[in-house]
Amino acid sequence: MTTPDNLPLAGVRVIDFTQVMMGPVATQMLADYGADVIKIERPGSGDLSRTAFPNDPAGLLGPVFCSLNRNKRSVTLDLRQQEDRDVVLELARTSDVVVNNFRAGVMERLGFGYEALAKLNPRLIYAVGTGYGLTGPYAHKGGQDVLAQAMSGVMHRRSNDDQPLAVHATTFADYSAGMHLVQGVLLALLQRQKTGRGQQISVSLLDSMLAAQTQEAAAQLMRGREVNWGAMPLSGVFPTSDGALVMVGAFKADPLGDISTALGVDHLGRDPRFADFAGQVANKTALQDIFRARFATNTTAYWLARLEEVDLLCAPVRSLAEALADEQTAINEMVIECDGEVERIKVVGSPIHMSDAPVAIRRAPPSLGRDTDAVRAEVAAAAMRAAE
Repeated sequence: MTTPDNLPLAGVRVIDFTQVMMGPVATQMLADYGADVIKIERPGSGDLSRTAFPNDPAGLLGPVFCSLNRNKRSVTLDLRQQEDRDVVLELARTSDVVVNNFRAGVMERLGFGYEALAKLNPRLIYAVGTGYGLTGPYAHKGGQDVLAQAMSGVMHRRSNDDQPLAVHATTFADYSAGMHLVQGVLLALLQRQKTGRGQQISVSLLDSMLAAQTQEAAAQLMRGREVNWGAMPLSGVFPTSDGALVMVGAFKADPLGDISTALGVDHLGRDPRFADFAGQVANKTALQDIFRARFATNTTAYWLARLEEVDLLCAPVRSLAEALADEQTAINEMVIECDGEVERIKVVGSPIHMSDAPVAIRRAPPSLGRDTDAVRAEVAAAAMRAAE
């Protein structure tokens, strides 16, 4: 399968040393939009995500790996062998981007740091994803999504202080940092058009999680105040007789009045405890106990209809399986599939929809080393051309 010439990154070649999620989710987006992404993997085992599900029936092509590595080519190289190191160096001479998400200093020890590769190719864009940054007291610590949640303050911030500290079930740090890594690569490609030079860009899990809290951080830095959007007294998650819903009582002239109408009760603002926002905050538990009691008396569908009648923001609380099966998900083409080497591949597509550059699985997620011979032949041919 070939890359269509009309995709925005057609002609851009990426050497991908990444593994697990932060790096692969970034290079997959580059691949989705036309870049030739050559994934460098260890012989025998490859990317750690290949074995995320031990004893998976698909072996090294399980769902976690497939979710992050479509449209890429896999090359296995033993970087202890000079012959294989030469392949990397030749690729660096003729590629546009190198991406890695090792700890700071690992690529330098391998001889593939930015300074070394930039000497071979001054136009090279060298993208690095780390846990905490390239320098500083944490630079050489292992970074991981859950650690970034903890170190950045994200884990500490909960809707209510009486909730136990817990790991967020979705890998927000990895995904956010991966998307920032994509942005850095694209910005560097644009700047190279002006200057003719490549550069090093870096993204960290810690920085991405701090950036995600930009509103809350500004309030802390400038006013010394805690902002907690999840703790607003007129918003929350409420069980119903057959499930749960979320309601956001905001962006309205009289949200409590509208909530009262939807719930079929007298205006709760007439109660002195809830007469103004300060009182609603101070008496949030009592107020939301009233909400909970009413919502528990009927179904999710019933209450959503009532809330929507007064134009209140609301939604059902769904499982991932339900969200994937939703009609809107299908209309948005957010599930894409193709025949893989072992089974039918079904994964989430790109959230960026371009009318002239639709995303598809042009290359199924690769078996380990599937493209090694082809890439070696390309490297050899390029070296011969350069020697002529």
